[in-house]
Amino acid sequence: MADTATTASAAAASAANASTDAPPFQLGKPRFQQTSFFGRFRHFLDVIDPRTLFVTELWSAQKIKQAILHPDTNEKIFMPFRMSGYIPFGTPIVVGLLLPNQTLASTVFWQWLNQSHNACVNYANRNATKPSPASKFIQGYLGAVISAVSIAVGLNVLVQKANKFTPATRLLVQRFVPFPAVASANICNVVLMRYGELEEGIDVLDGDGNLVGSSKIAARHALLETALTRVVLPMPVLVLPPIVMSMLEKTALLQARPRLLLPVQSLVCLAAFGLALPLAISLFPQMSEIETSQLEPEIARATSSRTVVYNKGL
Repeated sequence: MADTATTASAAAASAANASTDAPPFQLGKPRFQQTSFFGRFRHFLDVIDPRTLFVTELWSAQKIKQAILHPDTNEKIFMPFRMSGYIPFGTPIVVGLLLPNQTLASTVFWQWLNQSHNACVNYANRNATKPSPASKFIQGYLGAVISAVSIAVGLNVLVQKANKFTPATRLLVQRFVPFPAVASANICNVVLMRYGELEEGIDVLDGDGNLVGSSKIAARHALLETALTRVVLPMPVLVLPPIVMSMLEKTALLQARPRLLLPVQSLVCLAAFGLALPLAISLFPQMSEIETSQLEPEIARATSSRTVVYNKGL
């Protein structure tokens, strides 16, 4: 009996090891190691799972794949930098950007945090058909953050020096300052974080998914389209909440309970962000199409297709 118990314990330990030793997720690869019996055992437990008989469609699996994996590399995107993480991780930053009576230090901090998050999102969701060294990421990050903070601080200083404004008007204008600051900085951020695509070009594919070549013109289109989405994105996020909050602050409830101001503003920002993100990234398809006649002559000569597609990035 003791031998049986020992064998069972060893089997359980081996199975646990096989589970914990599972490699990082790779599309089309087994979850468990196939070099050991218990790895194969766990793998085929998944294969013969009767619950799969009740799966009638695979759209949920497709949704998860598209939300988590990069379309060029099929590698998992780090959670805070996925589009599905943009709202939960970005909303606290938006609330900070819209706080009234910002000091110079707080303006610099929130703009730095916002553009740091944007830089990582832009890099993680770029066109990754060409390798990008870490040095280019660092250069792009520094350029994006410095430009954003400079623009935001400059606009705030101008508003504070505008003596013609009444204190109430100055406060209202200060609330809208983050939009032009963030919108212009977002353009710099996209271009600087993805500048390597302009230098080396991006892959373009024919209708069957075959590689046609690498195009710098397609890269310019990709960055222009992405930059436009980054201008539209902060419009509802940074313009609507100040308007809504200026009205809500006059209500008896918030005047009697000023502690509710920050939670209410957070909810308003969350709602605005939830509306703005899908609107902005829906402006252009992620897999964009372009006529070969608009691209380099060598691309047009390399295919009989009238159009090719490329991953614009998000």
